[in-house]
Amino acid sequence: MMNFKLIYLFSLISLINCQAYPEISFISKEKVVNIGDTVQIQCAVQYARDYPVEFIKLNKKDARNYLFISKGTTVNIPDSRYQVEYNSQNHTYTLSIEKVQELDTGLYACQIVAGLSNKVKAEVWLFVRIPPVIFDNSTRHVITSTGLDVKLDCYATGFPLPIIFWRREKGELISNSNAAFFRGNSLQLTNVTKNDRGSYYCVADNGVASGSRRAISVEVEFKPYVKVGRPRYGQALNHEIVLHCHVEAFPSPTIQWIKDGQSITNNQNFYISIFSTSDEFTSTTLKVKRIEKKNYGSYLCKASNKLGSSEAEIQLFETANIICPPACDTLQSPFSNSNQLTSTFNLIHLTSIIIILHLSTHFH
Repeated sequence: MMNFKLIYLFSLISLINCQAYPEISFISKEKVVNIGDTVQIQCAVQYARDYPVEFIKLNKKDARNYLFISKGTTVNIPDSRYQVEYNSQNHTYTLSIEKVQELDTGLYACQIVAGLSNKVKAEVWLFVRIPPVIFDNSTRHVITSTGLDVKLDCYATGFPLPIIFWRREKGELISNSNAAFFRGNSLQLTNVTKNDRGSYYCVADNGVASGSRRAISVEVEFKPYVKVGRPRYGQALNHEIVLHCHVEAFPSPTIQWIKDGQSITNNQNFYISIFSTSDEFTSTTLKVKRIEKKNYGSYLCKASNKLGSSEAEIQLFETANIICPPACDTLQSPFSNSNQLTSTFNLIHLTSIIIILHLSTHFH
């Protein structure tokens, strides 16, 4: 009787030892797909006929917060994009995800549940290519002054991780690198000048779609630069002249015309015009309406802002002849008098008749 019990015990132990433990023999390698694609994750199992096989999406930040996708071939989430098939010949479960979205990126696991606390698991990453998106905390607009340093920052997300590079509007050179392009998240401009102002483009590119771009405006405050149309203007007495002056400055300057140390204002002799062609360029003219002897001499065009001032000199000198323009309107036209005009036309008409009569007599 004892021998029979021993034989039974050894047979039971042998049976337990001979029963194979479930295992995962294959899991798909890392997947990288585009938005809108269909992706398949395969999981081959052995000795798992009596155990449930599940697909889950893991959460690396919180292991307890995961997405339970399927059990066997039954999908447990209300999303028709997910399907699970089983091939009994090679014991392979295939998870298919159609019309892949950005949110499908993540770590997926195939697991065999052999017990409450006994699970066999294999993991695979699914990456979805995502076009670059530039973060809102990137630089948008900068106002600085000449001689200071400026740092422009640009950060972007996407998959693969985008490359960031910089360029200027119209392909202008970036002063620090003396090149048309600069690569990196931050662009440092040192000891800026007025030539550094303008639009800088942060471009994020990872090969997906057309990339992303942001224009960053750099405004550089600088003291005025004054340039006159001509250094010398000539005109005859009792006729008008217009002096021209151009100013480049930021912020906008205060402009003065000065003669003999006195600031000129609009009156019966002078008229000043000021008009801006852009935020940084201003033009001004001084019209001397009817030149007197005292009006000849040196004029200053002066521009000032908070960063300083600059001026340029124009000489107005007397000429014997009237300079046209601008004094064209003051010259007397030979036909400006209506009586003169009528007499002239009558004379022409009479001369024509005499010529015609003479020719007619000659031919007859």
